[in-house]
Amino acid sequence: MPDDFEDLPSTLQRSDEKARDTYAQAKESAEETYGKGERASRTAYAALKHTHEKVGDHWEPKEEYGPSDSRAESGGADPDGKPAGGVDANASKEHLYERAKELGVEGRSTMDKDELVDALQKANDRETRKARE
Repeated sequence: MPDDFEDLPSTLQRSDEKARDTYAQAKESAEETYGKGERASRTAYAALKHTHEKVGDHWEPKEEYGPSDSRAESGGADPDGKPAGGVDANASKEHLYERAKELGVEGRSTMDKDELVDALQKANDRETRKARE
């Protein structure tokens, strides 16, 4: 567990306790294996993405446990796997549509699933930037 709440990434500071704990415990374990640094952080985010999805400027629990995108499905081994930036790209199109509706994504009703994922990534990034200002 981090010594200080401020040691957590800002998106996790705005998230629920379970998200913060999941990330912190995974990062602590990864640091024991890999040492401090980017690899430990990436590993912690990978663990978080199995239980949570990024919604706007924070993380929320997913409906089902599991990998969030094709990169996570391969355990990071597939260099062609496409990361989705915290969006649960493996969720149903209906779920993605509802998230897009929550975030005010325009044109969502005509988007296919891949377009919804891309639009959600952009909306999440925009909301995170706003929250950090």
